[in-house]
Amino acid sequence: MRPASWLSRVTLAQAAGMATVFSAVGVFAVFSTALFLYDLWTTDPLKSIGGLIPIVSLTLILRAWQARGWRVNGTWWGLGIVAVTIALVHLRDHAILELILTPSVAIFIPPHSAVAVAYTAGAVLLFGGVKLLRAALFPVLLTWFVNPVPNAFSLLIDMPLQHASAKIARSFAHMLGQPLTPDQLRLMFTPDFGMFIAPGCNGIRGAITMAFIALIAGYLYKFRLKFHVLAVVGAVLLGYAFNLIRLCALVVYYIVALHIHWLRSRAEMGDYIIGAVLFLLATTLLFTVILKLSPTGSLRPPPLRPSRHRKETGVPGSFFWRLGAFALLVALGSVSYARAIVAAHNAPRTIVDPKALGHFPEHVGNYTLVKAWNEYLVAGPLIFYWAEYAPAGGGGHVAVGISPVLGAHDTLLCHAARGEDWLWHDTLLLPTATEPTSFSASFYNGGDTQYLEATTVCTGARCGQYSSARQHFGFVYSRPDTYTLLSQSPSRPIPVLLRAETRDTAMAPDLARQQLTASMWDFLKAADLSVFTLPYREP
Repeated sequence: MRPASWLSRVTLAQAAGMATVFSAVGVFAVFSTALFLYDLWTTDPLKSIGGLIPIVSLTLILRAWQARGWRVNGTWWGLGIVAVTIALVHLRDHAILELILTPSVAIFIPPHSAVAVAYTAGAVLLFGGVKLLRAALFPVLLTWFVNPVPNAFSLLIDMPLQHASAKIARSFAHMLGQPLTPDQLRLMFTPDFGMFIAPGCNGIRGAITMAFIALIAGYLYKFRLKFHVLAVVGAVLLGYAFNLIRLCALVVYYIVALHIHWLRSRAEMGDYIIGAVLFLLATTLLFTVILKLSPTGSLRPPPLRPSRHRKETGVPGSFFWRLGAFALLVALGSVSYARAIVAAHNAPRTIVDPKALGHFPEHVGNYTLVKAWNEYLVAGPLIFYWAEYAPAGGGGHVAVGISPVLGAHDTLLCHAARGEDWLWHDTLLLPTATEPTSFSASFYNGGDTQYLEATTVCTGARCGQYSSARQHFGFVYSRPDTYTLLSQSPSRPIPVLLRAETRDTAMAPDLARQQLTASMWDFLKAADLSVFTLPYREP
């Protein structure tokens, strides 16, 4: 059978299926974003609900597409959007692009949520056209919530609610006449029996789940905007209210368990049972409201209106050109990821040993290695090798951190996640043994110490990281190695972090920063950064 004859037999539904499959496979071209989101969903219970968003969005897009008769009259503009999205993701993989909104809030560019929206919108435009994008605008924008709880939200809302929830539960226990230990987040009924109000235990999980149910239900049941907004807000409040009831019920449970010792060892299961029953009641109330607002008078969503345009039966020839161009773009965008996977399979790296200390030179100019240690995440994985150097004649010590696993990385996000605000932030051009190198530097007061951190990124033979000189708003970036970027090399950018500190917290911040900068200057003038990164560079 000739190819032309086979193509003429493809139906619109089959063409839409091919476009869907190609779009799903094409996510590999933004593999770093997909991998980040997968890790987020599988390691953070608070954000795990984001894993359902792509499934729900795809289902709703296909529903809207079916109502349009599976037309595949797309536009080439969609290919351009996908191409720009893939290019920005690859640039972010090899460099730092970070927007500083406040000392506590900074975001990488492009955010993973924006990548999800842009990729989905581009694919919809490419294969379904502008009319499908309009019909499926809600599920396309819904992909923004693949990361349902950004770090800024956790910092500004989740943490204050954690303390508020603990305070309410503590007040309820006092009202019942039960004395507690003074720790605000721990409700200890005896020295060894009590509960901890952890982040995420303040009702935010239930509130987010309820909000998504109301948000999607409002779209499916075609609520008016006023009722749609009220339903989402009401669902959030319902989630928080029932969580407060849960905490108060747990207080009662723990008081009873003080007298019935059999219940003490089953407190965790008791929490699960109480939470499940209350969540079921809250969900029942929410769906009761949805049923009242439903235009059909039932939980069956009203059907979408079929397209009024003349029904098409044939697949336009341009569809296959667009499909082929998309496949070529995805193949080009996947080269570096595929090479990295193949290289890791054929020659697994053994340079990252989470138990061993890092490889650092014993001497750097007149500085001598005095201490080495490893930094781990709370969950256990190694993220930085550290070494501390001291000058021969006495003076300020300088610590050097090399990450064997992270790619382009800026420490401002880590400090922001911990609620630590910088007092000063700017670019420092510091000398090294080879050439002057730009560092993105920040100064902090940690209470017991004042410290200066300077970070840069090394890719190939190039190192450098820059930031705009603004106090509360700015931009941090690094320049990727041109050869590595254009050749689609799988080599990883290696972040280098320097830290100098003083325990004199009474010293004026500007004076302390100047002294710490001088210590870094003196250390780096004899340091070759390539020597520090060589043991962890891809072969």
